[in-house]
Amino acid sequence: MKNNYFLTLTFVLFSFIHSQNNVATTSAAFLEIGPGARSIGMGSAYVSVADDASSLYWNPAGIVNVNKTEIQSFYTPWLVETNFYYNSAVIPMGVFGSLGLSFTAITMDEMMVRTVEEPEPNEYGQKFDAGNISMGIAYAKKLTDRFAFGFQTKFIQESIWQMKAQGYALDIGTIFVTKSDLNIGMSVSNFGGKLGMQGINTLVDIDIDETIYGNNDRIDGNLETSQWPLPLLFRFGLSKTFVLSPIMQCLIAVDAIHPNNNPEYLNIGFEYSLMDMISFRLGKSHSFYDLDSSSKTQGPQHGLSFGTGIKYKIPRGPLLHIDYVFSEFGVFDNVQGYSLSLNF
Repeated sequence: MKNNYFLTLTFVLFSFIHSQNNVATTSAAFLEIGPGARSIGMGSAYVSVADDASSLYWNPAGIVNVNKTEIQSFYTPWLVETNFYYNSAVIPMGVFGSLGLSFTAITMDEMMVRTVEEPEPNEYGQKFDAGNISMGIAYAKKLTDRFAFGFQTKFIQESIWQMKAQGYALDIGTIFVTKSDLNIGMSVSNFGGKLGMQGINTLVDIDIDETIYGNNDRIDGNLETSQWPLPLLFRFGLSKTFVLSPIMQCLIAVDAIHPNNNPEYLNIGFEYSLMDMISFRLGKSHSFYDLDSSSKTQGPQHGLSFGTGIKYKIPRGPLLHIDYVFSEFGVFDNVQGYSLSLNF
């Protein structure tokens, strides 16, 4: 077993050294936006922590750590006046494993349709909007008392005006807990085919030969759109909880990320918990990200993340979790996120 983990770690490190730069060569970029105020507050270092409903995104194997039915909702006003939503639910089924459901959405307000002929339309002109959604169903099970496996299948759709791109993807993940209570997590996200826009906005009238007078200059035609692969992400992470006193403990997590459309990087996170009621978090994502050290290319805008959370047991009711995160985002506005979850 130790030899297997050594080979896996060697593979991850080798991938970090021998990687290629494929920036902006994938579709469905919204699949790279992580959900959950707790996980984001820890710098997105969550693949081995994965113990709540947001685990469906980070590592589907983690839903085996949810002991009671949980419903979680996450919202953040995202970049450039868009809104990001992530809703998830986990249903433990005892010896039969755990079932999970997830729904992701990005929305924006309507905008005016602008054309070459009418670059500045009036308020009564035609409008359009754009949005993305993803819906998933997951299953996970403990194969031993220390090893769990899980997967999620999901439907993906991107849309803008009267065009849509649709497809399916698979997420898989594992979690292993060593005898020293070190969590080792691995996951592969968004394994699937390519997406390409389809719709009536690609329909055009074509004049096959403009040099011939009187021929049919309105032959129906269709502009072909390119198809692009999904943003495939491989995550490998380690985490461990240290008990400082009967009422205090801290969690340290580190994730190594290998995407197919960006250089590799590390996510590092820390969580301090008091009386298992109040938590404070600090994290840094995209550490050691190096797009091109020989040029002046702008790197990632991800800065530090700060978060806090509180647990409250409603009398004769569910356990309530409220979490908040504040993330620095460089030249963009800072991003804030809110999570609300209930354990029944």
